[in-house]
Amino acid sequence: MGQALGCLQVDQSTVGIKETFGQYNDILEPGCHCVPWCFGSRIAGHLTLRVQQLDVRCETKTKDNVFVTVVASVQYRALAEKAADAYYKLSNTREQIQAYVFDVIRASVPKLYLDSVFEQKNDVAKAVEDELEKAMSHYGYEIVQTLIVDIEPDVHVKRAMNEINAAARMRMAATEKAEAEKILQIKRAEGEAESKYLSGVGIARQRQAIVDGLRDSVLNFAGNVPGTSAKDVMDMVLVTQYFDTLREIGASSKSSAVFIPHGPGAVRDVASQIRDGLLQGKSGTLE
Repeated sequence: MGQALGCLQVDQSTVGIKETFGQYNDILEPGCHCVPWCFGSRIAGHLTLRVQQLDVRCETKTKDNVFVTVVASVQYRALAEKAADAYYKLSNTREQIQAYVFDVIRASVPKLYLDSVFEQKNDVAKAVEDELEKAMSHYGYEIVQTLIVDIEPDVHVKRAMNEINAAARMRMAATEKAEAEKILQIKRAEGEAESKYLSGVGIARQRQAIVDGLRDSVLNFAGNVPGTSAKDVMDMVLVTQYFDTLREIGASSKSSAVFIPHGPGAVRDVASQIRDGLLQGKSGTLE
């Protein structure tokens, strides 16, 4: 009924293109409009003012001869004040934008190596946006934003890149592990050296204490008991140590020590042999 009376509706975020006898007449804003068909007026079409998105997949080659597929996402919209240009000057807006995207990407990416394409994808997106903005503004369109949303190298190239990265990380891990083992061995060697040094100091002090104790014991015994010599005292000390050793051996069930010859008199023989050896050595030195 409304169309019969010449009343037409234009939806929100949309403009209508009004023609009179086939000639452009006016832009109709959203709302209800009177378009008397009997006077040759009609709505030639509608143009949306909403932001639209076009995803473009472009295959190209990098400077190091690696084929990649670059996916660019272009967000654009028609300008209300230039709606007539947007409606009449372009027959297929999406193909026009796609052609410009192909042209810019295939001119920019071949100048870059594969790694640089990933690093400078924002620069490629900026170049596409600038070229589209300059070209599409003459046709009543505004480029809102251009994004490089994906860069897809060949499957074999991706696998090789992953293997290179994995090998580099494994080499780094091996280096760090070797360095840690080196530090551990150095610290262990330093600890063993320090332990042996302290053990040697302890043994030296122990022996020094034993010698000092024996000397004091011999001197005290010889001074307190008249008629005894240092030799008698040393023989008594050796016999005492002999019995102490036997007691310690008997206290251990797993001892395998054997004394030959066995008997208290053997201590005097051992002492005599040591003393005779020392005297022979001194006499040989004097001769």
